[in-house]
Amino acid sequence: MIDLSVELCGISLKNPITCASGTFGSGIEYSEFVDLNRLGAITTKGVSAVPWEGNPTPRVTETPSGMMNAIGLQNPGMDVFINRDLAFLKDYDVPVIVNVCGHTVEEYLEVAERLSEEDGVSMLEINVSCPNVKEGGIAFGTKAEALEKVTKAVKAVSKKPVIMKLSPNVTSIPEMAKAAEAGGADAISLINTFTAMKIDIYRRKFVLANRTGGLSGPAIHPIAVRMVYEAAHSVKIPVIGMGGVASAEDAIEMLMAGASVVAVGMMNFHEPAVCVKVIEGIAAFLESNRISGVSDLIGCINS
Repeated sequence: MIDLSVELCGISLKNPITCASGTFGSGIEYSEFVDLNRLGAITTKGVSAVPWEGNPTPRVTETPSGMMNAIGLQNPGMDVFINRDLAFLKDYDVPVIVNVCGHTVEEYLEVAERLSEEDGVSMLEINVSCPNVKEGGIAFGTKAEALEKVTKAVKAVSKKPVIMKLSPNVTSIPEMAKAAEAGGADAISLINTFTAMKIDIYRRKFVLANRTGGLSGPAIHPIAVRMVYEAAHSVKIPVIGMGGVASAEDAIEMLMAGASVVAVGMMNFHEPAVCVKVIEGIAAFLESNRISGVSDLIGCINS
């Protein structure tokens, strides 16, 4: 018998695989291709207090080993999310992690407080890569002091476990992980995308209307593994690892580096059923190596 189950923030997951925010909608879009009940958890697209239009187009482009996006967290706001998306997900036996975004601490609190009242929400993932409009557009997640402050504020109003999603665009991931832990985070997730740029040399223009975008995909995986390892060995709270996961082998690397749960992101666009294939691949690895449970892999690389 192979035991794929893990526990995250006191909540039982049937396996350690979820989808990365922004790559799976809220599950509705993928339900035609994937049995959502097979996932360990569903992580939704970012939800804000009011509708966000997002950035101008074009805002997605391919790269040799991944993609860049500058969507701008477009979403219909929390009212539509609750009445449409969350209502849909209640028909499935899978924990729901809702990604929360905001431009001010007050916006984060408004969404976190309301969503934590909803029975269908298992955990909140706070996207601290949002630009803090009160600080000149600097992302909350790039300064330890700001990260700790917003973490404390959200924890004070949330009735559900709080996961802080860390940006890789910082000097020290361990410092940011510790700041989230100091603020009371129940878990952290990382990494978000890397700030990148692509230029059309024939048109002499930026490919993305936003000029810069977030780089994701297999190209960033080795860096993500390193950052997950550093974060997991800096804090005592659980880690959700992500960044360029394209196969079971990639996910197992994340687990061995110290992640308790692994999120699959960009590959969902390339292969809609990839999450299930990763789950099946992990089970096959455990069986072939005579390992009884996935928990034996978590953090097994210590030196």
